[in-house]
Amino acid sequence: MTKPVPRNIQEYLDQLREQLTGADPALIQDALYDAEEYLRGELHQHPDKIEEQILAAIATTYGAPDEVAEAYRTTEVKVQAALRTPRPKKRTSLTGRFFGVLADPRAYTSLFYMLLALFTGIFYFTWVIAGSALSFGLLPLIIGIPFFLLFLGSVRLLSLVEGRIVETFLGVRMPRRPPHPGGSVPLFTHIKELLSDGRTWSTLFYMLLQLPLGILYFTLVTAWLVVSLVLILSPLSHLWGDFIYINGPVVVSWFLTPMLIIGGILLLIGLMHFARGIASLHGHMAKALLVRLAD
Repeated sequence: MTKPVPRNIQEYLDQLREQLTGADPALIQDALYDAEEYLRGELHQHPDKIEEQILAAIATTYGAPDEVAEAYRTTEVKVQAALRTPRPKKRTSLTGRFFGVLADPRAYTSLFYMLLALFTGIFYFTWVIAGSALSFGLLPLIIGIPFFLLFLGSVRLLSLVEGRIVETFLGVRMPRRPPHPGGSVPLFTHIKELLSDGRTWSTLFYMLLQLPLGILYFTLVTAWLVVSLVLILSPLSHLWGDFIYINGPVVVSWFLTPMLIIGGILLLIGLMHFARGIASLHGHMAKALLVRLAD
C-alpha cells in the first residue's frame, strides 16, 4: 500500500523512520538528520510556499520516504563493506582459530583501543566533573543555565568523537550525525527535549565510566603484555643475568627456556583473543549508551 504524501516535515520523518524499521539505530539517526537538514533547507529557500507544496516537489528530487530508506540501506551495505577491515581466512580447526587471531587486524586495533581508553577516559572524566562542578556552582547566577546547557552540548559533541573512535578501532557502527535540533521550535522546547532525552544522561554516565574502564584495560594489557614478552625473551637472561639479582643472579636454565618461550607466545595470543572479546563488549556498551534508539 502506497503511503500518502507527507504534508509536513514531521510526517516525512515519521514515514522515513517507519521505513527504516529494523535498521541499525546509528543509520536511522544519520538518515533522519540528513533528511531533516535537507527538508528544512528547502523550506528556508522557499518561504513563499507551504510545507505540503515543498514536500510534493521533493518527492521527485530527494525522494519519497520509502525510496530514501532503500537508498540508505543499499549505501550502508557498500560503505560498511569498504570500511570493514580485511577479515582473515575462516578456519575450522580449534588450532587454526586459536592462532588465526594473529592475522586478524581487528585484534590489533582492539588492543590499541584498550590502551587508548585510559587517556580518553581521563579527558572525559575530567571534562564531565569540571563541567558539572562549574555548572552547579554558577547555577544561582544569570550565566549558570546557559553554561550548563553549553556543557551538555559539548558532551554530545564528545559522544560523536568517541563514536568515531569506537567505530574506527572496534568496528561497531556509530552515528556520524547528531540528532537534528529541529527547525523553528521554541528554545524552551529544545531545552526540554535535551533534558528529557535519556541519551544525554547515559552519555554523561559513559564518560564517567570510561575512566575506571580505561584504567582496568590499560593495567590488564600492560601487565599481560609484559609477562608475555619477558617469557618470550627469557633466553636473553643468559646475557643480562649477571646484572639482575633476586637473591642472586637470575639466569634461566636452557632446559626451561623453550617451555618459557612457548608459554609466552601462548599468553600473547591469549591476550589478542581477550582484547577482541573485550572490544566487542565495549562496542555494544558504547552503542547502548551513546546512540538514541529508534522510536
